[in-house]
Amino acid sequence: MTNIITPEWVKDAVFYQIFPDRFAKSAQADKYGLRLEEWETPPTPYGFKGGDLYGVVEHLGYLEDLGITAIYLNPIFASASNHRYHTYDYYNVDPLLGGNNALQLLIDESHKRGIRIVLDGVFNHASRGFWQFHHVLENGAGSPYVDWFHFDGDRLVGKKPWGAYPGSKEIKDLQSGMGSLKSIGYQAWWDLPALPKFNTDTPAVRKFILDVADFWIKFGIDGWRLDVPSEINDDDFWREFRRRVKSLNPDAYIVGEIWQEARRWLQGDQFDAVMNYPVTIAELGFFCGDKLNIQEARKAGGYRNQIKPFLVTDFAETVDAISGWYDPAITQVQLNLLDSHDTPRFITCASGDQASLKLAMLFMFTFHGAPCVYYGDEIGMDGKHDPDCRKSFPWDKSRWDFGLLEYTKSLISLRHSHPLLRRGSFHRLFASDGVYAFSRHLGDETLVVVLNAAENGRKINISLKELVLPHRNSANIIFGKAGVTFSGDKLDVDIAARTGAVFSL
Repeated sequence: MTNIITPEWVKDAVFYQIFPDRFAKSAQADKYGLRLEEWETPPTPYGFKGGDLYGVVEHLGYLEDLGITAIYLNPIFASASNHRYHTYDYYNVDPLLGGNNALQLLIDESHKRGIRIVLDGVFNHASRGFWQFHHVLENGAGSPYVDWFHFDGDRLVGKKPWGAYPGSKEIKDLQSGMGSLKSIGYQAWWDLPALPKFNTDTPAVRKFILDVADFWIKFGIDGWRLDVPSEINDDDFWREFRRRVKSLNPDAYIVGEIWQEARRWLQGDQFDAVMNYPVTIAELGFFCGDKLNIQEARKAGGYRNQIKPFLVTDFAETVDAISGWYDPAITQVQLNLLDSHDTPRFITCASGDQASLKLAMLFMFTFHGAPCVYYGDEIGMDGKHDPDCRKSFPWDKSRWDFGLLEYTKSLISLRHSHPLLRRGSFHRLFASDGVYAFSRHLGDETLVVVLNAAENGRKINISLKELVLPHRNSANIIFGKAGVTFSGDKLDVDIAARTGAVFSL
């Protein structure tokens, strides 16, 4: 097996995911005369709120105070969509976001504060506005870029109209199940006409993508979050991607959006980590309990159809299994999240129950892997599936839940204060009657985390026989509230319903 080396800084990181159009807007980005949606109105699939990277710069103090050490930005390159997964220029930041100068300023000012910047790399598909794709639409088989995408040869030769717009015959064929290649003349990602899929078997395409990856690493970013990388079903391509990126910056973080077990890509020769959605499923199922809104939680489709209520034993076994999937160097840099731009917000999936969210947050910040806060979760933002989960951040503080904000800050501080939460061993101690407990251990420090997801208080006895605890005779609570007695090889805990606590032994 390849000697697995992952970036050390990620083990210490607390990420904050920002959807650029919705986080903050600044007068520095030129949007004179543009028709933008009102900031506070509900988001729409096609409207723009006007958030930009200068706005992020102006609120770095807020993120620093929160304890954030890394920012993951949803796509920022020039695009004709508010989410910018429809890229038409990979070498320029969207002018609505402030252009390349705004990104350079964000990188510089973030680095001064010890905050890293990770960009979203959308390399599986481009957009209809991408120059090489547009060139083929204009010239058919005569275009020198014809091999950059997957086109229907009959349509290329015949120069037939492409259609692919609402109401056209092509779209009706697509809706009938014909598939994008024959119905609209080219292969589109998930048959979405706006997203023509790259042909990465073409050497020029491979070179283009790798050159883009190089360009922005040289520009100063700290890593790539790769959008749907499994759709580029080519391990050699991703090995070369890693070689190129790491040769420029060995500390660059490469994290893939893969929603299931991902050992194929996590052998040390492709990605450093993936977004840890399997743990998210378990957290939703266990911590929400009977508050889980299954119908809403499953609206993201795909893996989320697996979402269901979890008994504590189901949760424990799932967590144990996932913890054993990868080499420890990989596990320590997994990107752990409760929600994202692709899912309803956790608090909405929990039917507004804040206790569910707090339990899940406590678990995420004490579990191995790097925690990631989706913008606004810390102040109580809710949101159903896209586009509702992409609301504008309310900078009017009268709308903030300050109790939740302080809770989030205290969890981040807890993680920063204890190296064992970032690098320590993980061991399940207890899973019964709605209570889950585990330990983290490093050197001479041991912490025990107890989470009561039950509707009633619990008095439990936790055996510590499997832990090496020399010269310990007391347990001190360092987070939350609970009664505790430590005697020899056991811990007696009295914990209220729907709460969690952390003890130092």
